[in-house]
Amino acid sequence: MQTLIKRTITGLLFTSITIGGIYASPYTFLALFALISVLCLREYLGIVLHRESPQHGLRLLMGFVLGLAPVAISIGWVWPEGRVEELDLSQIALVVLVMGAFITEMFSRSERPIESVASLVLGMLYIGVPFALLNLIAFEGGGYHPHLVFGLLLLTWMNDTAAYVFGSLWGKRPLFPRISPKKTWEGTLGGVFSTLLFSFALAYWFPEWSGLDWFVLAFIVVLFGSLGDLVESMLKRSYHKKDSSALLPGHGGLLDRFDSFIFMLPFAAAYLYWMT
Repeated sequence: MQTLIKRTITGLLFTSITIGGIYASPYTFLALFALISVLCLREYLGIVLHRESPQHGLRLLMGFVLGLAPVAISIGWVWPEGRVEELDLSQIALVVLVMGAFITEMFSRSERPIESVASLVLGMLYIGVPFALLNLIAFEGGGYHPHLVFGLLLLTWMNDTAAYVFGSLWGKRPLFPRISPKKTWEGTLGGVFSTLLFSFALAYWFPEWSGLDWFVLAFIVVLFGSLGDLVESMLKRSYHKKDSSALLPGHGGLLDRFDSFIFMLPFAAAYLYWMT
């Protein structure tokens, strides 16, 4: 009972802060998700980097630089009045940073330097790039679209919550026991049905996008968001971790809360840019 109360209080606080950050202003949105990017990246690096290594501090610094570079560049694109067109220079800067990771590791005397570089670059692709794409989604066309960001979050939360409820009540057949033994087909299908149905409510609340758009985005969420949850479980299981951190009482870490959202963002961005 205490665990349920703790989860509920944490969930309400987390949801309130997130909604407030999205709707208060474009600047609070950028600040909020920049902070979330930092904390998610910190949890990821805490999982994949070996703390006992003499080079841990240097790798941690390089991991933050690489992982946050796409987020910083995307903020530069949308701040303050829409995206600029200096994409080539930004892309070159990212490549230079990746090459810098190789150079740094060359002097570390590590027994597995390529594995270390791969972990750092993966942090950029897994955490930094999706949150950078979120900024581009939010400011597509030069305006700010809080309803679109909130709608994607609502779809993700609906999928996660419905899957948990249906799985707890009726779950019997494991979905992917090798990676996540507690997830079931019944829970997954319950999440799919509930989220697709919920997309019609979003089309009513946020008519700036059509019912078809919200339905397609809901389908992207249930497919790639569910896969993202399994991918993070695979990551934690590979490093023998139960949660990404203990930051959110009763919920684990921020990466545990945003794993589905992060993973589906590139696919949602691809659809939204294809539509425009």
